[in-house]
Amino acid sequence: MMNLTSIGDMARGMTLQTRSTELRNQIETLSYEMSTGKVQDVSGRLDGDFSHLLDLDRSLSRLDAFQVSTAEAGLFTDAMQLSLTTVNNSVTELTSSLLSFGTSNQAVSHENASVQARNELDMIMSALNTRAGGRSLFSGAATDVSPLPSTDTLLAALEAELTGYTTAADIRQAAEDWFNDPAGFDAVVYQGSDIALAPMQISENESVRIPITATNPALKDSIRDIAVAALVSDDALNLPRDQRTGLFTQLGVDLANTQNDIVNLRAQVGYAAARIEEAATHNSAAQTSLEYSRNELIAADPYETAAQLQTVQFQLESLYSVTVRNANLSLVNFLR
Repeated sequence: MMNLTSIGDMARGMTLQTRSTELRNQIETLSYEMSTGKVQDVSGRLDGDFSHLLDLDRSLSRLDAFQVSTAEAGLFTDAMQLSLTTVNNSVTELTSSLLSFGTSNQAVSHENASVQARNELDMIMSALNTRAGGRSLFSGAATDVSPLPSTDTLLAALEAELTGYTTAADIRQAAEDWFNDPAGFDAVVYQGSDIALAPMQISENESVRIPITATNPALKDSIRDIAVAALVSDDALNLPRDQRTGLFTQLGVDLANTQNDIVNLRAQVGYAAARIEEAATHNSAAQTSLEYSRNELIAADPYETAAQLQTVQFQLESLYSVTVRNANLSLVNFLR
């Protein structure tokens, strides 16, 4: 004789409800995996061993930091290159003018030369006071302050040193002595730090160092000669006309010689910028590789997940149909 086992209506309802909950949870999990491409149960996928995943996350975190640092370093070098380009253009423009003005012994030419020198000095000092990302470019470690004061402040300090000299040679020598004296330009005018800017880390084992400040010899020489040119026609110096002409000519020659040094500064910055760009490219490639490895660890197969999702949805729909039919059962319907 065969024994038949049956369950009551309440137990059947609980069984159907439990199964419905299980299927809905499966659908939620599979939907998450379809939308994110990652398994929800990471621990199960990795058998509880998170060491490799954590190592990848640490490496990716470091690369994220380097991505920020290379972007900041690139901004810094680009802004510095633009500033040096401005300096170079001003020196080039004034060099040509001074050599041209120096061939004339007319007072109006002298006056024009000093006016142009003043204008170019304004542009140079403004360029050297440029900031990038809130940091001064040419102040060394003191990135929170501008390296140079106003043009008026510089010219007033220099004029005090030059007053009393009556020959072009003496004025030129006095200006050179004051700019070279640690108690002169560096102490009276320069407002930045004597400590160079700290190296900028651009990768795990590579950093970029740009120790250029407003006290760099090439920049100081340019500022000195242009500042002297701006003061040559000043009544306080009271230089004879022929002395002015000779001084303008010599300053033009000196500035022409300085141009090569400024070009070298631009080359240094350009080399640093190239290294930064190269490091950023390598970091990006490494980041892509690590992200691929990480995704491989916890990725959900899209085709398998879609197939499972379709199967579970069908099972849930079937369960609902069974539940509805079960709910419609009654003794009257059974006796029919």
